[in-house]
Amino acid sequence: MKTIGFIGAYDKTDLIIYIARILTAMNKRVLVIDTTFLQKAKYIVPAISPAKTYITTYEDIDIAVGFYDYYSIKSYLGISEQANLDYDYIFIDIDSYECLESFNIQMADKNYFVTGLDVYTLRRGLEILSGLQERLDLTKVLFAKNLSYDEEEYFNFLSLGAKVNWSEETIYFPFEQGDAGLIIQNQMVQKIKFKKLTELYKGSLMYIASELLESQQEQNELRKVFKQLEKGVWY
Repeated sequence: MKTIGFIGAYDKTDLIIYIARILTAMNKRVLVIDTTFLQKAKYIVPAISPAKTYITTYEDIDIAVGFYDYYSIKSYLGISEQANLDYDYIFIDIDSYECLESFNIQMADKNYFVTGLDVYTLRRGLEILSGLQERLDLTKVLFAKNLSYDEEEYFNFLSLGAKVNWSEETIYFPFEQGDAGLIIQNQMVQKIKFKKLTELYKGSLMYIASELLESQQEQNELRKVFKQLEKGVWY
């Protein structure tokens, strides 16, 4: 089982769900845990009579809403605290320091810091990291076409003092208006569709999915699987 943290104040729900869908198409069991204050998954993921805390299945992805530690999830599922959750991947959407602690994010297999370039998203996202007691390895996922020198300097200034080991790579999501509109349409029909997303957006989704796969064979299979998802034909 791999645990992946998606940390930051930026809206990450759709990003996480789309990556999860790629992995479930490769026969991986994926649990997405929305720990965020707004709990966007509660509103865009269809569920029958949702309660304060619940787990629902959406296009083969299990999505947990209203849980703030592993113990409450295990209790909901009726398994012991010592038992492992039966998933290949657990994605955790985090926008608070408290959940960094309660989900022991230091022990995650991979952590991403997801942000835009607006001041609120940057400052609020970095505030989440301010309470870290130990250094955390993080990869930046940036919703922007590129990062100018001035913007990079500003980011570096804001992140001074944060106990973070930043990866040398930055993953860019050039979030075009067309992508945003298509994702909203998909929410309305309650489907995860990849067709008509821009090539750059799809490329970034595939890049993260490839990073999370365990073998070269699976990485080679990824492109074939993704083409099937694009066509909307899946068996």
